[in-house]
Amino acid sequence: MTITCLCVLLGGPSYAAGAESLIIAGATYYEPGVSGPGWAWTDADHLELNDYAGEAIGAEGDLVLTLAGQNSVTESHAPDADITLCGMEVWGNLTLRGTGTLKATGSQCGIHVSQAFAVDGCTVNARADGADITDEAVAGVIAGDMAVRAGGRVVAAGAGTGAGVRVYGVYLQDAGLGAGAAGCRLSVDASWLDAAGADGGVACLSGSLVSARFVAPVGGAFGASGVLDASGAMAPHVVVVPDVATPPAGETDRGEVPGGGASETAGGAGPAAGQPGASSPTDPAVKPAATSPKTNITTKTTVTASSKPKTAAATAVTLPKTADNSWIAASLTLFILGTALLAAAYRC
Repeated sequence: MTITCLCVLLGGPSYAAGAESLIIAGATYYEPGVSGPGWAWTDADHLELNDYAGEAIGAEGDLVLTLAGQNSVTESHAPDADITLCGMEVWGNLTLRGTGTLKATGSQCGIHVSQAFAVDGCTVNARADGADITDEAVAGVIAGDMAVRAGGRVVAAGAGTGAGVRVYGVYLQDAGLGAGAAGCRLSVDASWLDAAGADGGVACLSGSLVSARFVAPVGGAFGASGVLDASGAMAPHVVVVPDVATPPAGETDRGEVPGGGASETAGGAGPAAGQPGASSPTDPAVKPAATSPKTNITTKTTVTASSKPKTAAATAVTLPKTADNSWIAASLTLFILGTALLAAAYRC
């Protein structure tokens, strides 16, 4: 009896993480095992999209979304819709994965995640146009924190001209969940991010790049309010690409690495830079690797072609000279000995 009362007071027993409800294609579902054109809610925390094109998707609780094919979600403009401002809205944690793509559009945000948002290896395009929005932040992605990893590609853009509107590409906020600075963090690991907004490409309290680098802004670094340019101002356009010795086919910005890498290292040394200082030394480590093999090859070729053959040739020439001198000495000795013997014989 006591245990039952405690469960009621505490909100019931604890269940495995997962969505308690799903809103998709204008309908609300409370149990998994349902599907429709281009989508299937297979279990509580797993939704599959395969060439889905339709109205906004919302979930109450954690959700893992597997993408196949080309998918798009668009803000619902129906007056009685539960989701009216974003293409995708998850009140919990959201992970996007798979081999497909997702385009999400809305007036205030393309994708809204109240807690952690992760993009694992898939391609995401999130955009917000700011239509009829006032006194709010508008962004392609609004989340508690965000991680792009495993070769993921994210484009996030915001727009808007309403009164009191602040426009970002990626806007990370605590949202009153008690996560604090740890919940307003951007992490990019060997992946791509392109974020643009008039008030800042990326707004966050902290961040880190792992096997990745800033292409824009040149000299970019994480500050207390977001990604800053070399002057310390919020950068309206932020581009992060993997930091690799050989850029992927079609990438034309590698020429900016020398300037960007040097500035990033310098920026990371300051208090506002924080994590970028830890990641930016990657550039100096990679750049010598790109040139040192050429130096090593030249050195080895020079040593092999010039030193070793010359030493061998000198040895081959010297050895016969030593042998000739020995024979001359021996012949001279025999000649003297023979002369002495002849002289002795003559006397006798």
